[in-house]
Amino acid sequence: MAAAVNRVTQNLVLIMLGCAVLRISAFSTTYLNYVKPGFRPFLIGAGAVLMILGVAGLIQAWRPGKGSPGAEAHGHDHAHGGPRVAWLMCLPVFAIFMIAPPALGSFAAARSETPPPRGQALTAFTPLSGDGPVDMPIGEFIGRAWDDDSRSLTGRTVRLTGFVVPSKKKGQWYVTRMQIACCAADAFPLKVAVKGIQAPPPDTWVEVTGTWIPQTFGKMPNGVVYPQLSGTDLMKVDTPDEPYE
Repeated sequence: MAAAVNRVTQNLVLIMLGCAVLRISAFSTTYLNYVKPGFRPFLIGAGAVLMILGVAGLIQAWRPGKGSPGAEAHGHDHAHGGPRVAWLMCLPVFAIFMIAPPALGSFAAARSETPPPRGQALTAFTPLSGDGPVDMPIGEFIGRAWDDDSRSLTGRTVRLTGFVVPSKKKGQWYVTRMQIACCAADAFPLKVAVKGIQAPPPDTWVEVTGTWIPQTFGKMPNGVVYPQLSGTDLMKVDTPDEPYE
């Protein structure tokens, strides 16, 4: 009987894991805390496969004469601890259902002082149109600040959305967005130093409006240097469904 119960336990774990994967991918946007949007179909498919395998295993385990609790099963005395240990595998599943980890925030960003890899400098960026504040990804702002020969940010008001990361330098803080290639494991922070506005609490999501502060040095100094924004307005916002760039 113990062998049959062990098989039932294993298949129940598969079903619960499949449900957890489907919950964060098919019925919510929680999966965006861990992977890029393009992975959603694969997560849904994986969750569905796990559930199908679990259900099929339960049917097989409970079929009369195939290891059901009413059938004879040898090795009874050797498997008492199996089912109890197997249930420990459910702990990660319960964690996903009850305390799904949030997206990476200021704790991870503050501990990464290595700038993201920069590609080749671009000689032309799309001109900024309109007269009002320009909503801009933080990555684009960084690219224009360092690599735009036409200095298209000069005198333009931009609006950046990200979370707050404290700075060791007095009088500034960072509006930050994590960028990922495929998942949170390869994330690195995109930071812009904000001056002129008092810093909200760490991890607060904000829209900060301001203008670019051109750097005065002629050659990029050694170490990590972030582009700067002279802030003029700040508004707290909700965490976006897609927290990464």
